[in-house]
Amino acid sequence: MLSHLTFSLFDYADEIESAVLLVHGDKALSYYASERVFKLLKGSNKEFLTVKNATHCDLYDGGKNKDLIPFDKIDEFLKKYLN
Repeated sequence: MLSHLTFSLFDYADEIESAVLLVHGDKALSYYASERVFKLLKGSNKEFLTVKNATHCDLYDGGKNKDLIPFDKIDEFLKKYLN
C-alpha cells in the first residue's frame, strides 16, 4: 500500500500553519472526527463552524430549504485570512 494511505490523518494536524476553517453540520456522522481534528490544530487562524440541523450532504446542496450553507461566514473567513 502507498505510504500516504497508511498514516493516520490526525498525525500531522498540529503541523498545519495555514488558515483552516472546518464547516460541519451537527447531524453529520463525521462531526466528532472534525471536533477531534480541530483540537489538534494549533494557531489562532483556525475556526470550527457548526451548522445547526445540517447533515454532511446539506452543506453541498443547502438542505431542504436551501439556506444551510453559511456563505457569509465562509466569505468572512476567506477575507480575513486570504488578504
